[in-house]
Amino acid sequence: MFGLTSSRGATGTASIVINKPVDTVFNFIAVDFFENYPRWSPEVQELELLSAPPLQLNSLVRQVRIDNGQRSESTFKITTYKAGQKLVFEGVSNAYRCSYDFASTNPSTNTQITFTFELLKLELFMLPFEKLIQIAVQDGAKRTVRNLKNLIES
Repeated sequence: MFGLTSSRGATGTASIVINKPVDTVFNFIAVDFFENYPRWSPEVQELELLSAPPLQLNSLVRQVRIDNGQRSESTFKITTYKAGQKLVFEGVSNAYRCSYDFASTNPSTNTQITFTFELLKLELFMLPFEKLIQIAVQDGAKRTVRNLKNLIES
């Protein structure tokens, strides 16, 4: 419309224990990001590293997604990359943030992963649908951790 936004956003967070060591889980998500991200997030149709490889702090990535039949393209930047601990990327072209937090629950066998997706701002025309958007964001966070668990444990 006119690019008007609200300072309100929507956040979804979900955690799950994956029966693999933290380094295996981190490598699946961060080190092998380009191979695996479209697997746990099948909405991703295209993924391109815009910076020099490998994926690291300050890397820029372009993605094309199809969510509920709607095509969107965005660029994001890796803002936190701590091996075995945390991966965060933030939208450059859109106001969103994705965080993956890793914690060993048993150093040799289990990892708790917490995924958080934040829409940092909602367009004003979206405000009447704020509750539905919040539900969709929360459902998406739950689906993400379930997909990660199923893929990593298989």
